[in-house]
Amino acid sequence: MQNNTEIQAILENQPHKIISQDGKNFVILGTAHVSQTSVDKVNELLDTNAFDTVAIELDEMRFEAMTNPDKYKNMDLLKIIKNKQTSMIAVNLALSAYQNRLAKQLGVEPGAEMKAAIKQADDKNLTLWKIDRNIRTTMKRAWRSMKFLDKFGLMFSFGGFFEKEDITAEEIEKLKTGDVLESTFSDFADESQPLYKSLIHERDDYMAARLLQETKDTQSENILVVIGAGHLKGMCESIENKIEADKTVEDLDIIPPGAKWVKFLPWIITAVIIAGFTIGFSRSPDLGWDLIKTWVLFNGVLAAVGAAVARAHIVTIVTAFLAAPLTSLNPAVAAGMVAALVETYFRKPKVGDFEDLQTDASELKGWWRNPVTRILLVFILTNVGSAVGTWVSGFKIAAALV
Repeated sequence: MQNNTEIQAILENQPHKIISQDGKNFVILGTAHVSQTSVDKVNELLDTNAFDTVAIELDEMRFEAMTNPDKYKNMDLLKIIKNKQTSMIAVNLALSAYQNRLAKQLGVEPGAEMKAAIKQADDKNLTLWKIDRNIRTTMKRAWRSMKFLDKFGLMFSFGGFFEKEDITAEEIEKLKTGDVLESTFSDFADESQPLYKSLIHERDDYMAARLLQETKDTQSENILVVIGAGHLKGMCESIENKIEADKTVEDLDIIPPGAKWVKFLPWIITAVIIAGFTIGFSRSPDLGWDLIKTWVLFNGVLAAVGAAVARAHIVTIVTAFLAAPLTSLNPAVAAGMVAALVETYFRKPKVGDFEDLQTDASELKGWWRNPVTRILLVFILTNVGSAVGTWVSGFKIAAALV
């Protein structure tokens, strides 16, 4: 590789690995995703003109989101609600908001080193490889591998995205030292091994396999690989071990099927509740109607409470009350979907609301202030209220029949 001495000087004190294998030279740079030093190193390396290819830790979806500044402005909210994608959008906003908060503290936008690599590749007409796994596949594999309590804890951990504690540039730079980062991930693994496996270990193998796939039939010889420092060790080991590329990618792109009982649980609950009503009426019409009142009140009231907590329109709150007892008996439709569609009708977000979305989402109260995120909250909290109402009323109906 040309300019090897200059490259070594740039990489000094930075997490990195240089691998020469099968006629290909990989310079793998471990970065912190919110670090000006990482941005500078990417630019310095590519300014040496020693590389013909750049590989980045992005998939097509995140690449599009990063390079398209209007990604949220062009969001089709009605389509998102109908396709039941609100939870994924909410998670993405929470993560983006957290990164933006750190960026404001450190003066560097999230993923700036990736943007620098993309810009340099475009300016210098270099080949650009996006080697990471689709984020939806990663999240679905992680979610389906976790136990119920792990999922419950993960959902409540999102409050950490809005903590006000500052993080310094020095602390970010410390995260780039191998031992500290590996220790951090080891602690994380102890808490949630399935999550660690999907988010870190599987992606180490996946990105290594994608690199090997790309280099099979290409003239690229000198490749700069820009990845998060936490993936450096595992990814390099997979490359050096010549992981079976095609099989690894195929296997890690598979989304495991969910547990069959989870799929049928809503229908089982519906059948049990209807059976309860039938038994109640067979014993006494008064008992039957009392059971229906219990079902309607607990489902309706708790769903309405969820909508009210989201500060929904009064018509939306009433709709949540009326819809929940019916939708809880029809798993194909969620009370939150109905409530969110009504909220969108009465409080349709303006263009400015979409423009302010990321800024408002960076603080907890902003989720209630911005109509877009408030609609997401209406969907989520109404569904939570309806779910709690289903279980509470179900137990009460069962108790009344014993």
